Amino acid sequence: MQIHIHSGRLIDPANNIDQQSDLYVADGRVVGVSYAPENFVPSNTIDATNKIVCPGFIDLCAHFREPGAEQKATIASEAKAAAHSGITTVCCPPNTQPVIDTPAVAELIHQKAEHADGVRIVTLGALTKGLQGAQLSNMAALKEAGCVGVSNALEPIANPLIMRRAMEYAATQDLTIFLHPEDHWLWNNGRMHEGVVSTRLGLPGIPQAAETVAVARDLALIEQTGIRAHFCRLSSARAVQMLARAQYDGLPITADVTAHHLHLSEIDVGDFDSQCHVRPPLRTLRDQEGLRAGVAKGTIGAICSDHQPHEPDAKLEPFSETAPGISALETLLPLSLRLVNDNVIDLPTMISRLTWEPAQILGIEGGRLGTSDRADICIFDPEKFWDLKNNIVSRGHNTPFIGWELQGQVTHTLVAGKIVFQRNP
Repeated sequence: MQIHIHSGRLIDPANNIDQQSDLYVADGRVVGVSYAPENFVPSNTIDATNKIVCPGFIDLCAHFREPGAEQKATIASEAKAAAHSGITTVCCPPNTQPVIDTPAVAELIHQKAEHADGVRIVTLGALTKGLQGAQLSNMAALKEAGCVGVSNALEPIANPLIMRRAMEYAATQDLTIFLHPEDHWLWNNGRMHEGVVSTRLGLPGIPQAAETVAVARDLALIEQTGIRAHFCRLSSARAVQMLARAQYDGLPITADVTAHHLHLSEIDVGDFDSQCHVRPPLRTLRDQEGLRAGVAKGTIGAICSDHQPHEPDAKLEPFSETAPGISALETLLPLSLRLVNDNVIDLPTMISRLTWEPAQILGIEGGRLGTSDRADICIFDPEKFWDLKNNIVSRGHNTPFIGWELQGQVTHTLVAGKIVFQRNP
């Protein structure tokens, strides 16, 4: 299929493009920017007037629940939601059931993804067998099966020696290690940020030190081993400062933050609002400002959804008994765009944090729209206002953003030159 996308504002931070331009696609690739190649005859034309044309978004973390928790969601249902949200590549963490600690599980997910509306799914392999933090997984086999990195998800590796050996093994395979900085003992089954609000509500708190202690340990081991590492889902301003210093000192590290941590704080828990029960927890307004500053300065290179769909019952228990997580695919773009409206970052930087930089972190093709690049494309209307309540495609409706007026709506999503979503006028 040959597609002509005309009259859009093309923003491609990887190639330093921000201009009114046409885009020409054929055989799954970009074949022309501004000018059509010879003998180009479009079979489809997309009018992108007053819209943004950019690389498809790359989400560094989305739990599609399959295999093992299909009562919450499936790869098919969540891939459809991703396509509606302009997301063309999703990274699946290893905490499925069974865990992605063997090539067979990784291959199962990749096979199911091939039939899921065209959205590309990449996987992280487990750092330790069963995520139990005791015995290293076969990282070489996991890489051979297509895993782009390794992680122990939210399960602790309490023994620093095991973590060191895991880093050394991952380094021999040229695998990035994805770290969730959380000290298991300081976390201590907490449910929200330890502070004034948790005290008022009588909820067990998670101190900021649960994150910063883990960051400090992991930074020391990264310096020792030289491993390429990525810190997932930062929640505190102090952790951002620590990473900024380590990056300045030359450590090969990157970081991400969820879109909801950039807009919510402990205050939003209000009177036990279980929709705001997330892990890591929502912290103080000062932490929120620190995270925003990290995104603006580039210390935090990617914004992700950390999509965690739940069945309704999972959020109906008392706050401490509810399952943490937000259904967040549909809000990734509008919440990121709100940072532009709040003058935190400009539009090209926002798009870079959702496209080119996540692609670099994962070490995959994508996030750019130069000639010959793969045609993973998102087209969205930056001025369109819409409500979430009647527009949730995901099986999970657990979100605190019902009732918010959201700005920025995807109109088209293309994966490898194929239109996988097109919004009706």
